[in-house]
Amino acid sequence: MKTGEKPRVLVIAEAANPEWVSVPLVGWSVASALRRVAEVHLVTQKRNAESIVRAGWLLDRDFTALDSEAVARPMWKLASGLRGSSGGAWTLVTTMSIPSYYWFEHLLWRRFAPEFRAGRWDIVHRVTPLNASTPSLIAHRLQSTGIPFVVGPLNGGVPWPREFSQARRQEKEWLSYVRDAYRLLPGYRSMRDSAASILVGSRTTWQQLGDRWRSKSVYIPENAISLETFGRSESRPSPPPLKVIFVGRLVPLKGTDMLVEACAQLIRAGKVLLEIVGDGPQKPALEQLVSEYHLSGGVTLSGWLDRSGVAARLRQSHVLGFPSIREFGGGVVLEAMASGVVPVVVDYAGPAELVTPTTGYRVPLGPRQTVVSGLRSVMETLVESPQELATKAACGRSRVERWFTWDRKADQIAAVYNWVLRRGTKPDFGMPFPD
Repeated sequence: MKTGEKPRVLVIAEAANPEWVSVPLVGWSVASALRRVAEVHLVTQKRNAESIVRAGWLLDRDFTALDSEAVARPMWKLASGLRGSSGGAWTLVTTMSIPSYYWFEHLLWRRFAPEFRAGRWDIVHRVTPLNASTPSLIAHRLQSTGIPFVVGPLNGGVPWPREFSQARRQEKEWLSYVRDAYRLLPGYRSMRDSAASILVGSRTTWQQLGDRWRSKSVYIPENAISLETFGRSESRPSPPPLKVIFVGRLVPLKGTDMLVEACAQLIRAGKVLLEIVGDGPQKPALEQLVSEYHLSGGVTLSGWLDRSGVAARLRQSHVLGFPSIREFGGGVVLEAMASGVVPVVVDYAGPAELVTPTTGYRVPLGPRQTVVSGLRSVMETLVESPQELATKAACGRSRVERWFTWDRKADQIAAVYNWVLRRGTKPDFGMPFPD
């Protein structure tokens, strides 16, 4: 590769879909953003093909869709049957997906091995799966070709807070007690040994990585946002009332019930309006809680909304209440900050790495009533001193623009590419990213 040329990168993202959310949206967004800094060809699962074509990409020229359904479909059905209709059990779902990912990589190697041996690619970068539990079997095989293998950002493995063991049971996370067994899986050590660089998405994953691989690791959180979708509102009215919004799945670990309890007195006094955007098995319990606390006039359960709908609701809000007790990433926190909404989060895991004292509020993790009291205290402060909102909102928007757009993510990964191709030094953006 000549100096100044864009690297030719084969991006592996088994989950990459512009029309979905969570991991598939991250996979798609990273692959799309990287096209500005590299010559990218995406390899994904067949289920994503129609959505990617609708986004303007050409099959075979821009991306390859591998049909791994022969293994993926029965494994998904088995996992769905074991977890039941109420969902949860995400550790189980991740574990059950590993055999299908092995098969996906088998198909990938069969398709691209001739190109690897011919030196068609400068870098192979596995973006998804994002979780640190799923190994790669091709990383070791690529060593014989001389093509650098980059993996990540890897995230996950956040320990369950001991104060919320009931939520752990409600989420059916019985398999999380033996989660570290993934270190025994084929490809766990060889992927890390063979990788030219490991992108690490959180401090938790960094701490679990071990000294053996830290010298090749770079901290880059996986989440970012599009400023075209999430923008500030120039017409948002000043409080009172303070407009608080929650966005996310309605499941025990998200802590939505704690937010309702924390805001209850302020809602009854007409000082706070709370909107809950999302759906899930906890919705009936939340509806009952709203009724018991006599909050029907001040709480709106809006159900599930698409990204444009969420963006519109955020532009009408002042505060994001997001007391999730076990969040790996927290993309909604970035969406809120980009929209001029001040986040209030629990000081634990992913959201705590995104929110700083200048951009929002971090409530100490502790027993349930400690979290509720912390949330209530912040809301009371903002009701009494709403002038703090404008300053923190401006700082939050600036932080997102500096570090957390998809263009910035592409620049960060491009710096890693330059390093592994010996065209630059190892990047260090700080952990977490500074203001």
